[in-house]
Amino acid sequence: METSNGSSTTDFILLGFSDRPQLESIISVIVFIFYIVTLVGNTTIILVSYLDTQLHTPMYFFLSNLSFLDLCYTTSIIPQMLANLWGPKKSITYGGCVLQFFFALDLGATECLLLAVMAYDRYAAVCQPLHYTVIMHPELCQKMVLTSWLGGLGSALILCSLTMKLPRCGHREVDNFFCEMPALIKMACVYSKVIEIVVFALGVVFLLVPLSLILFSYGVITRAVIRIRLAGRWKKVLNTCGSHLTVVTLFYGTIIYMYMKPQNTTSQEQGKFFTLFYTIVTPSLNPLIYTLRNKDVKSAVKRILVIDKCSAKA
Repeated sequence: METSNGSSTTDFILLGFSDRPQLESIISVIVFIFYIVTLVGNTTIILVSYLDTQLHTPMYFFLSNLSFLDLCYTTSIIPQMLANLWGPKKSITYGGCVLQFFFALDLGATECLLLAVMAYDRYAAVCQPLHYTVIMHPELCQKMVLTSWLGGLGSALILCSLTMKLPRCGHREVDNFFCEMPALIKMACVYSKVIEIVVFALGVVFLLVPLSLILFSYGVITRAVIRIRLAGRWKKVLNTCGSHLTVVTLFYGTIIYMYMKPQNTTSQEQGKFFTLFYTIVTPSLNPLIYTLRNKDVKSAVKRILVIDKCSAKA
């Protein structure tokens, strides 16, 4: 107990990519660029969805929440990562590590549920178009988003408390670029079967169940799309659903690989690059995927820019 309590007041060292110093400067530039893209892209989606009344629909309400979530997620990780890559110190305080770990878990689990909610929204829009506004009424949308956020919060509280209670026997080196669960579990000097069972159980609830619902929704949507004879509507359905499905594939693919496998079977180096992908690359791609394939967002941006120009002239 003394070792555990003693180690809880000591700063942790984030090793990151320190074993490959020649890559650190390259990685830092890439991460910085992706972070700027994430900030600009997701902030744009939130502002456009709020300012343009034509986008006051369930789809863009959920998309705004996803963008806000991605902003919080990357901001909880990247600034500290860049400070460590650019500065001489690679440490993080115990409190900072706990907060980073907690928010990464919370926001990651919330995104899993939110993507399932968005799939249901697309199912209702394509398969029940006449009843869509009745089914996806504002109160239901708010409750679904609130449930996603509370579900993520609950899972983070459970996993964070269990993981941080593990005895570390003085170990301070986190073999990753941020305080993530697999790296923190590997720091422990004891093997915890309880945590492995809890991680697997929550993985089923937050990964496999939502993914199954998403795949089922898109199976039904695919059947409905095949029956659509109007080329314009068929193309619009593919654009909106294709964007969401691309995001789902990128996010769930890497997360399931990292969290649903036994921890001792994942190579640490391989794990770092997978983590880099879903924490940094995916959040920056989300706004690009949704805007490049979505005429509604492009039109909304143009309308807002035209209004701004007219206001400036007046």
